[in-house]
Amino acid sequence: MELKDKIIVVTGGLGTLGRAVTKAAADAGATVVAVDVVAGEPAAGVESSPALDLGDAKATQAGLAAIAEKYGRIDGLVNIAGGFSWETIEDGSIDTWDRLYQMNVRTAVNASHAALSHFPAEGGRIVSIGAAGAVKADMGLGAYAASKSGVARFTEALAEELKSRNITVNAVLPSIIDTQPNRNDMPDADFSTWVTPEALAGVILFLLGKQATVITGALIPVTGRV
Repeated sequence: MELKDKIIVVTGGLGTLGRAVTKAAADAGATVVAVDVVAGEPAAGVESSPALDLGDAKATQAGLAAIAEKYGRIDGLVNIAGGFSWETIEDGSIDTWDRLYQMNVRTAVNASHAALSHFPAEGGRIVSIGAAGAVKADMGLGAYAASKSGVARFTEALAEELKSRNITVNAVLPSIIDTQPNRNDMPDADFSTWVTPEALAGVILFLLGKQATVITGALIPVTGRV
């Protein structure tokens, strides 16, 4: 995927998937800025911004404005920042629903809203991380699936809103991503059926690239063999 001279911002850029995406984008020639709620060392060849709470709309506006000022613009935004919780409704708390909404929906909306005024006149790209489980929630995934359903509806609505500006807005819907925490939680699973961060990063890079100009408002399943 060719992203030479593109300025790509990746939220949640210091996590497992964030590192895979930022590295892949940098390898494709982009200038990549990793944004995260904590400070840390990004992947090789990747820039990082100061720690940023994407749940805070004003802080997010200021943070992305600083990135745009430094690099001249923003060409693409990848919304990876978010969280997960397994909890049954009977034994769980309504606070979990609020917390996952804040982590998964609010961060994507705030970051996207903050980026819009910094896209160039020729357009841009927004890619968010949804979840296959949002289409049909399993036991314990009510709060998580509801929040990721919010990401899906946000993606569709924003895509319609921005069609005339040549800004595409899409989401990928992964199943289980092959990360060490997921392996620890499900040690008896067949890890070979899961989606690797690198494979998911490849789909995201395609959506950031020139070839995906005609795709917007799409919710793309990336489910491996689960």
